[in-house]
Amino acid sequence: MIKAYASTILAVPVDRVWDRVRNFNGLPDWHPAATDSCIEPGHNAGEVGCVRNFALTDGSGRIRETLLSISEPERCLSYDMLPGGPLPFVDYVSTMKFSEITDRGETFAQWWAEFEAGDGDSARWHGFVENEVFLGGFRALEASFNN
Repeated sequence: MIKAYASTILAVPVDRVWDRVRNFNGLPDWHPAATDSCIEPGHNAGEVGCVRNFALTDGSGRIRETLLSISEPERCLSYDMLPGGPLPFVDYVSTMKFSEITDRGETFAQWWAEFEAGDGDSARWHGFVENEVFLGGFRALEASFNN
């Protein structure tokens, strides 16, 4: 089982960060790997059980993820990745959590996931998720507030 984790400090107040990230269909608004997202029929956007379906900017395909839980007081959400996309991930479950840094008015951001590499290349995918997906996503999220 691969356990990927990243954390950082975002120089943005936590309520602003959470307002952007909690929009489960809004991933293309801040993550550079995602574009053309929609919520599939069956659930409302932001409702537990809704499925976001988004294209990757590199053109390699679409990813489908289910919102498993969302907590407003905890500023935390969890989701899974459904099989059939371009990434060889099996049993992928991920969580994002955002906490207030009270003396600075900034945000402590955490993102983690557990999954298996269906192609057996665990080291490659561990590094990819931590660095490209999580840390790259956090950098882009922070930069999205300057646009």
